[in-house]
Amino acid sequence: MKGGGPLAFLFYLAIRSVFALMQCFPLEWNLVTARLLARIWPVVMPRHRQRALANLSASLGRAYTAAGLSKLADRSLESVAMFAVEAVCLPRRIQRTSWNRRIRLRGFDGALEVLLRGEGAILVTGHYGSFEILGHLLAAMGFPISAVMRPLDNVYLNRFVVASRRVNGLELLDKKGAGAIAESLLSSGGLVGFIGDQDAGSKGLFVDFFGRPASTYKSIGLLAISSAVPIIVGYARRLGNTATYEVGVERIIEPGEWQVQAHPLMWITTAYTEAIERFVREEPGQYLWIHRRWKSKPRQRQACGGEPLEPTPHDVRAAKAAARRRPL
Repeated sequence: MKGGGPLAFLFYLAIRSVFALMQCFPLEWNLVTARLLARIWPVVMPRHRQRALANLSASLGRAYTAAGLSKLADRSLESVAMFAVEAVCLPRRIQRTSWNRRIRLRGFDGALEVLLRGEGAILVTGHYGSFEILGHLLAAMGFPISAVMRPLDNVYLNRFVVASRRVNGLELLDKKGAGAIAESLLSSGGLVGFIGDQDAGSKGLFVDFFGRPASTYKSIGLLAISSAVPIIVGYARRLGNTATYEVGVERIIEPGEWQVQAHPLMWITTAYTEAIERFVREEPGQYLWIHRRWKSKPRQRQACGGEPLEPTPHDVRAAKAAARRRPL
C-alpha cells in the first residue's frame, strides 16, 4: 500500500510481522524459503519471468541456449527473493568483528587504498546479487558512507528502513535534493553510493549495456567531475546458495582518466556501465533482469556521419545545473 494512510500502516504492520518471524530462523533457512517462493512467482505474475527472459535473450542470446536462458531467468527470480530476505536479515550480521565470517574480498586492495586516503569517493554498483552488503560492509569497517535511494512508497516502511540502516552506520539519502548533500559529504572525505543501472528516461545519456543503448543518469558523472573524486565500481554476489558472499571491485576510475577526455561525462558514464556489465556477465543469474533497464529509447539526434552526438560543453553545464535542482 502506498502513502501514509490507515491501509498503508496496516500493510507496514504486516510486513514488520513477517520481518520479525524471519528473525526467529537462521538466515540459511530463510534463503531456502525464498527460493521456494520464487518458484511460485511465475505462476502468480508470469509477466515478470517473461520480461526477464526477454531481456536475457536480447543480452545473452548468443552465449546461451534457450534452456540456459530459461535457467537464468529462474535463477534471477530466486536472486530477487533471496535479496528480500538478505535486506532484512543481513545488516545485523555484518559487524566490525564478524563480517569476515560471511564475506570474502576480491580485488579490494586498490579500493582500500583509495578509501584510506580520506579524500572522498563515489561508489557505484548495480541491481545485482545482494548489493546492499557493500554499504553495510564499509560502514562496519568504519568508513563514513551514505547511499542515495529512492524512497519507498509506504512512508511507514520507508522510515523503518532508513532508521534500521542508520543504526548500522549506513546513512540513506533521499534522491530529492541529494545533489548538494552529496557534494558536501564528498568534500569532507565521505563516501557516497549509487545504483548506477537505473533507467534515466529520454533525457539520460544513452550508453551501451549488453549491446543495446540504455538511458543512464548523468548525476554520477557530473558529481565526479565537480568533486574530482575517484569512482569505485563494485559488487556483492552470493557464493552458490549459501549465506556467504563475495565483495569485489571491478573498476576504479581516477579523475586523471576523465580529465584528459574530450567528453568526460560520456566517458565516465560509459566506463562504469561497462564495469557493471563485466561483473554481471561473470554470473548473470544474480542480475535483476526483470528491471526495465532498456525502457527508454534514444532520441534521433545524430551527427552527419550517423553516429550519436556526444554531449556538448553546454549540455554538460546545463545538466550539471539541473542536477543541483532535481533528484539524483
